Amino acid sequence: QVQLVESGGGLVQPGGSLRLSCVASGSGFRIYDIGWYRQAPGKQRELVARVAAGGTTNYADSVKGRFTISRDNTKQTAYLHMNSLKDEDTAVYYCNAQLIISTVVNYWGQGTQVTVSS
Repeated sequence: QVQLVESGGGLVQPGGSLRLSCVASGSGFRIYDIGWYRQAPGKQRELVARVAAGGTTNYADSVKGRFTISRDNTKQTAYLHMNSLKDEDTAVYYCNAQLIISTVVNYWGQGTQVTVSS
């Protein structure tokens, strides 16, 4: 069974750092593109960062220069390095990936909570 498993969330003070990980578990697939979205209470889910199969990245304007997305295809894992965290970064962060099985299938992780607070 293919699934995305996130880890690395938690409570951090403003200005701090966290690293989120997303592992695509299972077999018989390749990761096409993969990224992170977030949803704060009362707000819509929004794109944070995404990395395509060829390595091209894109970021939300609000996180440019602070967050870095990367992927390790050998480990079927994507990372989100978050620096200079702000209160407004508080949200549930979801991993999303397009996996190539017999066709392209969209998957979501269960989410991990990131809370930025002093």
